[in-house]
Amino acid sequence: MAWRGHLSRNLKELRICFCQTSPASSSARAFIERNYKDLKTLNPKFPILIRECNGIEPQLWARYDMGVERGIRLEGLTEVQISKAVEELVKVGATLKA
Repeated sequence: MAWRGHLSRNLKELRICFCQTSPASSSARAFIERNYKDLKTLNPKFPILIRECNGIEPQLWARYDMGVERGIRLEGLTEVQISKAVEELVKVGATLKA
């Protein structure tokens, strides 16, 4: 879980987009409810943007240096799989800096 403290080192911004009510976004909502506080505590100045919009497909976006962005569709993923997806995005950020 060391990657949780490296968000601000490897990323510029993390955006999570989901619907407030749809079943497709339930895992994304659960991920936010259970992990946001911990992620923000470990990265207090890092922007974690939560965007809610009725009827949209749940997505996760990471912005790196030089405006590079990577996105992942979250529909059908479990909360654990979403956590792994964030971890992979952090690892990608480490490789982009090298």
